[in-house]
Parts: sequence; structure tokens; C-alpha cells
Amino acid sequence: MSLTGQQKMTENDRGTNVETYIGEIKGGLRPTMRITIMGVICTNPKSFSVTLLCDPTDTSTDVGMLLAVNFTEKSIVRNSRIAGKWGKEEKTIPYFPFTAGDSFKMELLCEHQQIRILLDGRQLCDYNHRLVPMQKVTNVQISGDLKLTKVA
Repeated sequence: MSLTGQQKMTENDRGTNVETYIGEIKGGLRPTMRITIMGVICTNPKSFSVTLLCDPTDTSTDVGMLLAVNFTEKSIVRNSRIAGKWGKEEKTIPYFPFTAGDSFKMELLCEHQQIRILLDGRQLCDYNHRLVPMQKVTNVQISGDLKLTKVA
């Protein structure tokens, strides 16, 4: 898979680095594609998110999947926005896998019916496609309290 991206470092109100990365998914998201995200969680994290976007320049556009990690609630929420409306949140996870200061490897495997989410080689959860066709998803955006080391 070909991802091209740009990174931007900003300062948030706590003085820690908040990173925002936007990468293009050439040709759109398709079954058998794998997006690999490697990084390190900040030492005092609040949250980070991975978003599969249709158009990164239009904030009201469809979102194929938003994966929001919240350290306070120890939750990983998944949702989609279609035609301007957010759907039903999915929150069920077998365990909360993230630890402040630790590195991680997250893989998003696009299958025909779902996106399989793996963390450090272990299955975390699945997310059924709500936005069809998935090829409308052309960008991945990653932001929050983490330092990315690789997105491919």
C-alpha cells in the first residue's frame, strides 16, 4: 500500500507534543490492504485517535472509521459519520492495551466486511464497514498524545 503523508507538531495546553499526521491512501481503502501505525504513547496521555477520512480538507465529510483512544476512561471507541450523521458507538474491547510511555504497533487490516484491528500482533477488535464502498476512504489521520515512529 502506498501512503504519503505530512506531519505537524503543535503544543497543547499541557506543554506536551501533540502530533497530527495525515497520509493519503492511494486509490482508496480496499480489501487486503494493511495500514501499520507504530509509535510511542506520551508520558501523560489523555487521548489519541486514528481516523479513516474521505476528504481531509472538509471536516463535514464522511468518516469511514474513527478509532478514539481515551486514557482517562480506558476506552477505545469506534464510529463512522455518514451523510453528516455519526452512527452508534462501539466500545467493547477485551482489554485496554495502551500504557503511558510504551511503544506500540497497531495494524488496521481491511477485509471485505470489516476492518480487523490488531495491537502488537494480538487481535483487539473488528469494525464492520458502514461506509460503502470503502474506496471512498482516501486518507488516514492520526492525532493526539503520541509520537509516531512509522506509518505505512
